[in-house]
Amino acid sequence: MRSSYPRTRPGGRPAVRLAVAATLAGTLLAASACAVGPTTAQPAAEVAVPIATSSPLPAEPTPTGAPAPVPDALRFTAKTLDGTAFSAAALAGRPVVLWFWAPWCATCASQAWTVAEIAPKYRDTVPIVGVAGLGEQKAMRSFVTEFELGGTTQIDDRAGALWRRFEIVEQSTFLIIDREGKVVHQGFLDGEDLTRRVAALAG
Repeated sequence: MRSSYPRTRPGGRPAVRLAVAATLAGTLLAASACAVGPTTAQPAAEVAVPIATSSPLPAEPTPTGAPAPVPDALRFTAKTLDGTAFSAAALAGRPVVLWFWAPWCATCASQAWTVAEIAPKYRDTVPIVGVAGLGEQKAMRSFVTEFELGGTTQIDDRAGALWRRFEIVEQSTFLIIDREGKVVHQGFLDGEDLTRRVAALAG
């Protein structure tokens, strides 16, 4: 460490000041002796200069705040039951649950209450998106109204495009995609299992 020591002026001064000067000189000599050797550290100023004057490093390809890469599983668009355009790419970077249901399905009806209960709670952390198929639009809308699913995104997949894309062969099916875009579950989940899995993904 570089230290700054007071200087003494020559000339006639009281004996007390001479004693102080002698003491400071002795201290300086002792400090110099301690600094000698192969392990002597560089002065702080010499270490700090390159850091303070160096140019900033180039930005990372995906800096903080940039959109997350869109995995293949989320590269699709659709229309919701109310006619709104939907792009799954907007969900990239978060776990996503796709729920494939049909309006006449009794099992789907029993699971709808759980979806309606937990979906708003995890809307920003683990979005749950319904994919309605195998039925008429009027029946699908009635299903959403009856089970109070209006606060949850529900895709109109009457043509079955997404059902075929994800090879869904029965309803009700939950398909869970993790943050990296990997499908980590595809199949049946009861209300308790669904709640537990979504809570774990959110944590």
